[in-house]
Amino acid sequence: MDKTIVVLVERLKQHPRYKKRYKVRKKYKAHDPKNQHKIGDKVMIQENKPISRDKRWVVL
Repeated sequence: MDKTIVVLVERLKQHPRYKKRYKVRKKYKAHDPKNQHKIGDKVMIQENKPISRDKRWVVL
């Protein structure tokens, strides 16, 4: 996975009936052309044309 980072996106959802909020997590594989981002960095990603089978996002 050279030039690739995995970005974890967390958001809060609310249960329709019980109104309790809970976290929903999703992982995206994003293209990082310079390999400059490390673990723990906060990044912004943008949708792009498919680069590989799983990569459809690019780091801004």
